[in-house]
Amino acid sequence: MKYRCLHPPCCAAVRAVMLLMVMSVARVGARGAVADAGDSIAVPAVAPATAEAPSPTSDFKVDSLPLFNRLPPKVKNYLNGFMAGSVDRTREKRVDLSFGISPSYTREASFGIGALCTGLYRVDRTDSVGIPSDLFACLNASLNGFFVFTFKGNNIFPGNRLRLGYKFEAYRKRLDFWGINSEETAVNPKSKYDRRQIDLRTELVYKLTHHLHAGFHTNFDYTDARRMSNPEYLLGGRRQYYVTGLGASLSIDSRNSILQPTRGVHLSYTYMFYPRQLGSAPASFQSHLIIGNAYLGLWRGATLAFDLYAKFNSSHTPWSMREMIASDGIRMRGYYMGSYIDNSQMSLQAELRQHIWWRIGMTAWLGQAAVFSSFRNLSKKEIRPEWLPNGGIGLRFEFKHGVNARIDYGIGRHTAGFVFAVGEAF
Repeated sequence: MKYRCLHPPCCAAVRAVMLLMVMSVARVGARGAVADAGDSIAVPAVAPATAEAPSPTSDFKVDSLPLFNRLPPKVKNYLNGFMAGSVDRTREKRVDLSFGISPSYTREASFGIGALCTGLYRVDRTDSVGIPSDLFACLNASLNGFFVFTFKGNNIFPGNRLRLGYKFEAYRKRLDFWGINSEETAVNPKSKYDRRQIDLRTELVYKLTHHLHAGFHTNFDYTDARRMSNPEYLLGGRRQYYVTGLGASLSIDSRNSILQPTRGVHLSYTYMFYPRQLGSAPASFQSHLIIGNAYLGLWRGATLAFDLYAKFNSSHTPWSMREMIASDGIRMRGYYMGSYIDNSQMSLQAELRQHIWWRIGMTAWLGQAAVFSSFRNLSKKEIRPEWLPNGGIGLRFEFKHGVNARIDYGIGRHTAGFVFAVGEAF
């Protein structure tokens, strides 16, 4: 559907305002919308805030506004391309890149500034059916000493049967800390520590049949806790760990697109084993991850998305690899990272995504999650884990083909907060 502007001067002004808003608030970096092992380790690019409507285009030029008349030609060309709409140019360019610099904000990091680069490309540019490969890089730093660098993406090989996913992340965060299990975080006073972490994940996924996929996974993680106000909160554990894991996955994927799912399902199971010989953990440990996503097209421009996440870690898992509520910017948005932590986690959420106008959309979601020490605790009434509520609303702006900037405001139990990120939550 093409959107016809009935009042060109008014719409041009509104679009210029939206341009300035997105360039000033789009978060570049942190952990927003980072995929988990077993999920697609991809740039979290999603549908352009609309379930079925094609990407809007426009003949609006920034030259028509006096505010932009004296800008350098290269800057005006960039802004004209930005305002012209979202178009897949991967068959025209070797790599379709976009760059940005903007302020950022999270509850953990406070205010900061960052730079990002997103790209789409095709290994086989003559392929008229397959989806493009993607990459994403960002660098972010904040006033309280927060620093993060992320590089991730998917490489789709010719034939669309083999995919290499990867994610590298290095960060330093000054975080509040309450302990390493549910019992401790419920009673311990707040303390602080510096968390320094390097994490590398890869997955090689092969399409067995039309919807069935098998994958091989690797994970290396190094975590160092420094300047701890209360080191006894680690319950005798070390402050520093490095671990290496190998695993396999099996998934059923009928989504109409990895980057822009508006219908279909994605069910995956991933098993990871971390041998003691390949790290500094005192014993070998393992994890089981189950992820389920479903996408339903409703009325025009609307998608109802569901997300199930369940990860169960063995009892010897070091504190650095345990599950934390709100650690990824995907689930339990609005909670503080690490305010709830334990061996395992289960979460559910449903989100309605609605295209509003032009390249603007809105979302609303409800969800809940719980962390607990073991799967057996779920059936024991006296130690049954506490389920935490979550809900919120969000604003979307599509600034590149299939890539949304999002501003989410999440509310939880005695907490609330904003999440600024690139890409949908799931």
